[in-house]
Amino acid sequence: MNMPVNLTRKMKQLLKILIGAAWIDGVIQPEERNYLRRMAAEHQLAEDSQIKPLLSELKPVQPAECYRWLEEYLGENPTQADYQELLEKISGLIYSDGDVDVREAKLIEKLQLLDPANETRKSVFDKVLKKIQKLYKQAIHQQV
Repeated sequence: MNMPVNLTRKMKQLLKILIGAAWIDGVIQPEERNYLRRMAAEHQLAEDSQIKPLLSELKPVQPAECYRWLEEYLGENPTQADYQELLEKISGLIYSDGDVDVREAKLIEKLQLLDPANETRKSVFDKVLKKIQKLYKQAIHQQV
C-alpha cells in the first residue's frame, strides 16, 4: 500500500532526522540501527534514493545537518501533533540502546525549544524529557 505523497515526504524528513539523531554521538549503536531500519521498512523507505545512502552508514551525518533537518521539519510543519511525533520518535531512538549520551540529551533540549506550544504540561513526553534530563545530569557528573 502506497502512502500519499505528502505523508511520504513528511516521513522521509522524519527518518532523515532520526538517522541524524543516531549519529549525534558519533556512532550508530546496533539498537539504533535496528530501530532505523525497522522504521524505514514500515514506511517503505528503505530503498528510497535519499534514505538508502544514509542507512548504509558510509558517511556520518554531522550534528549541524541533523539540527538543520530538525528546524526545516518543524518550520514547514509547526503543528503540535508533528512536534509530539518527532519527540516520541527521537526519544524512542535515544532510549533504544539504553544509553543517553550528553550530545543526545542536548538534542532533546534543542527540540524542547522548538515546541510550537511552548507551554509546560504534564504529559508522557514531559516525563520522558525529565528522565532524559536526569540521565544527562548523571552523565555530566560521571565525566567530572
